[in-house]
Amino acid sequence: MVKVSVCIPTYNRSEFLAEAIASVLAQNYDDFEIIVCDDGSQDDTPELMASLPDPRLRYVRHPHNIGKSNNMISGFEAAQGEYFIKFDDDDRLTPDFLRATTAILDQHPAIDFVSTDHWVINSDSQREPDLTATNSARWGRTTLPAGPIADLTARVFDQQSLQIGATLFRKRVLDEVSYMRPNLQNCEDNDLLVRLAVAGKQAYYLPERLMEYRFHPEQQGIGRAIPYLKDKIQYLNLYDFADPKLEQIRQQRLHETQLLLGLRLIEAGDTQAGKALLQQGKAHSAQKAKIGQLIAIFPPAMRPALFSVLRRLKPPPSPS
Repeated sequence: MVKVSVCIPTYNRSEFLAEAIASVLAQNYDDFEIIVCDDGSQDDTPELMASLPDPRLRYVRHPHNIGKSNNMISGFEAAQGEYFIKFDDDDRLTPDFLRATTAILDQHPAIDFVSTDHWVINSDSQREPDLTATNSARWGRTTLPAGPIADLTARVFDQQSLQIGATLFRKRVLDEVSYMRPNLQNCEDNDLLVRLAVAGKQAYYLPERLMEYRFHPEQQGIGRAIPYLKDKIQYLNLYDFADPKLEQIRQQRLHETQLLLGLRLIEAGDTQAGKALLQQGKAHSAQKAKIGQLIAIFPPAMRPALFSVLRRLKPPPSPS
């Protein structure tokens, strides 16, 4: 039985995928398999995979797009390892990742998964030290001590400190919580970590930067934002925390997401749906809701320019 299954879901990213695979093959730990699950790529991904004859590499190809979480599930079901990690096709592992994380799980039988800090890299595959430091601080990793994580639900839901692509799991634990929910395109990683925490699973934090997370500008475009915000609302509605503080945070985050989606829909010209969401989200910011309602009066062709002016008044978001 292989020790570690490394799953890389992919879709039309052959250039980045080659880097992701190479980062696993360069590990200083060799008891692993790589499963590339392809969600119907239309680029040269099949040719790339055919050119890589390494016996540790397995290729699961879907002839048509079946959706992000469904594709991940197919890779998980093919996995044969005792331990399991999934990371995206545009990210990379550093050479020490598998050695360091498997050692933690080997030495601590009560730990269900181990997560590390990570670098931020740009579209040219170069590390961004300043953005990395800002990112680690923003998501609470600079204040997270090494070792077992206390109050895991707050860490993964409120502070969102863990990056699933920098996390190695015991596969049986993922089986116990049914791994990914089907038919989710976004927030599926957050949902998995919250479900693990709610189920009482134990996590360990290793504060070394052992993974590289790619951040590129198109992640912030409106075409990406609208489906993401829709799925985030769905994700937030899946929970009702017994802890009053966490439940208040969930409600606040839900109102904020409703407001943001309402603004984006108005920008895109979906005025009726956008205004309805502004009504739901105004508890987060009545002022922003009023601004959105005001912009909705203007013709759709003028709205992107108006929103562009508003966005220049605040800094861009940091990657997770």
